[in-house]
Amino acid sequence: MKMSKRLKKLKQVLRRKRQGKARMPRFVRPESWRYKRLDTGWRRARGIDSKIRRKHKGFPVMPSIGYRSPSKLRNLHPSGLEEVLVYNVHQLEGLHPKFKAVRIARRVGDRKRLDILDRADELGLHVLNPRMKTRVIEDILTKSGEEL
Repeated sequence: MKMSKRLKKLKQVLRRKRQGKARMPRFVRPESWRYKRLDTGWRRARGIDSKIRRKHKGFPVMPSIGYRSPSKLRNLHPSGLEEVLVYNVHQLEGLHPKFKAVRIARRVGDRKRLDILDRADELGLHVLNPRMKTRVIEDILTKSGEEL
């Protein structure tokens, strides 16, 4: 009962976050539309006469605290699950599949990655980066004596 209330609340807040993101303006670097050499990625306006810094009407808006997402959702994956970085199989124990998603660390090798994927599948956990090269999987299976 308690989990279903938590899930409902989470879905409701996620919906609100998506709506807020849809309304959020595109923050562009001042003068980037004028000069080809300037990238469009945001840089703070610092000029003393800058219309953007002074928030003049008709100019692009600057990022401010009001555009921030709800604090409960700030570190969540877009699916609504909390990401957990995993380096080995033992770190999968005790994770709740409805609220946690697994991201395998980039330094984990292919053999250990395969073990993590197998154990996560048994526990019903969602792995955010499951991809492996099929050639590597075939090599691992042939070395262990298994057939595809």
